[in-house]
Amino acid sequence: MDLDSDLEQLMAHIGDFGTYQLRQSLLHMLAALTAGLHMLTLVTVAAVPDHRCAVPDIDENGTFASWGSPEVVASIPLTKDGSLDSCHLLDPTTNSSVSCDHWVYDDTYYKSSRAIEWNLVCDKRWMGAVAQSAYMFGVFTGAVVLGSMADKYGRKIIFYISAVLQLILGVIVAFVPEYYSFLVVRFLYGIFGSAGSYITGFVLSMEIVGPSKRTIIGIAFQAFFATGVMLVAFWGFLIKDRVVLQVIYGLHSLLLIGHWWLIDESPRWLWAQGQVHKAVIIVEKAMKQNGCTETLDVAHYVSKGKAKAGSRENESATMADLVKTPNLRNRTLNVVLNWFANSLVYYGLSLNTGKLFGNPFLVLFIVGLVEYPSYIMTVLLMDRLGRRSLLSSLMLLGGIACIVAAYIPRDTQAGSISVTTIVMIGKFFIAASFAIIYNYTAELFPTVVRNTALGIGSMGARLSGALTPLITLLDSFDKRLPSVIFGAIAVISGLLALVLPETLNQPMPQTIEDGENFGKGDTAFNACCRKRSGKKYEVPLSTVD
Repeated sequence: MDLDSDLEQLMAHIGDFGTYQLRQSLLHMLAALTAGLHMLTLVTVAAVPDHRCAVPDIDENGTFASWGSPEVVASIPLTKDGSLDSCHLLDPTTNSSVSCDHWVYDDTYYKSSRAIEWNLVCDKRWMGAVAQSAYMFGVFTGAVVLGSMADKYGRKIIFYISAVLQLILGVIVAFVPEYYSFLVVRFLYGIFGSAGSYITGFVLSMEIVGPSKRTIIGIAFQAFFATGVMLVAFWGFLIKDRVVLQVIYGLHSLLLIGHWWLIDESPRWLWAQGQVHKAVIIVEKAMKQNGCTETLDVAHYVSKGKAKAGSRENESATMADLVKTPNLRNRTLNVVLNWFANSLVYYGLSLNTGKLFGNPFLVLFIVGLVEYPSYIMTVLLMDRLGRRSLLSSLMLLGGIACIVAAYIPRDTQAGSISVTTIVMIGKFFIAASFAIIYNYTAELFPTVVRNTALGIGSMGARLSGALTPLITLLDSFDKRLPSVIFGAIAVISGLLALVLPETLNQPMPQTIEDGENFGKGDTAFNACCRKRSGKKYEVPLSTVD
């Protein structure tokens, strides 16, 4: 597919980045902030504090014995590491372990939560994991369904519908009294809370900024997402009632309610739909905000656009073209695994902050904060070292950090602090690699299937995000198993990234044939034998979904 030269000429009038793009992008990024916040609400709202079985005749009438009291120690068996078994009592008549059905929860950090109310521990622990997975499956569904609807009906309308519904669902979910109804609402919450406005907002920004600013704008979206994670910790620290806390989380979507009057539809989408006059009017508005004094020939562009729309032929490229030919097929599978692995480790580390040493709210806050320097590092290095080597190195380091953390003993305070530190380092690396894969995917695939490739990659990420809470349940067999799985997949994916072609300073492929021939024979193993090309990008990134 050739670039629409008239459209590119029209968009050139507003430049790569100016006041208009800054204002619009900041408004779009608020959706990234709410997406990050909604994604991790369950970390605090359904937190599982330290707990033990309630000992009959001792823990009654709201009075609880201390964890280390002689009566408690004599009534509860010990685990292999010497701690109190959280799921069993000692039967005084047979001196054997029996399952308990009442628990005492440590209220040092959490006064109330869904897990405390519904006793989502021991044999019901899976219910908490399924609740988080329900949200992630909602995000998966939203990425697919709402992304297609945004292509058909427009970015702005889907953005705003999602904003309204995430506000409504984010508040309603606080009052759902029954578990299975809670799962349904959580699923819908995921569709609109961390998919609809976030994805369409990302696309809207990518379609108004020029090629030279798309890397930094894309990474800025990730930074706003991390800010949302930090807000989860901030409000969780201040508000102890889980109902009020969830309502506060939901009300953050009020930040998006004014967007119907504040943001514009994508001029590129309007042009592609034949709504040329609306596209030109928006560009004219942008020129004024950017201080451009040039007069836009509206009639010229309207006539050109309408003529182009009348003669435009449907594109024949489909999702199947990504797997028809060997080079594109191998690249597609490799990239999807990269998305899957990045998401698996990212959410695996984020969702399990409560198991780390220290105040869980402070730990979660730092988990979000540590992403900021990783994004700064990415911006500074990505156009110097290239995508392939940086992506591979970061995934390998992040995976190794996960595996190392799994094998450090936690039975001492020093060991627990070491584990927390290494996990933070792993989050630093994996957040950076996750940011890179967005841009790298867009540059690896030809224009005619670029959106499709990004969509498939995103689906892989959402699938692993849904599986992550379930994988963490494997720690019932071995505490190290989830971290080892996360780390191993990241290491494997990082190694496979070395066989992807480098895209730095390379013209982007346009057709399926270009995509199949792009980067043949270019791997990290033979790149050292060749000098890198000095060419600059000749084609700007197209729309990103």
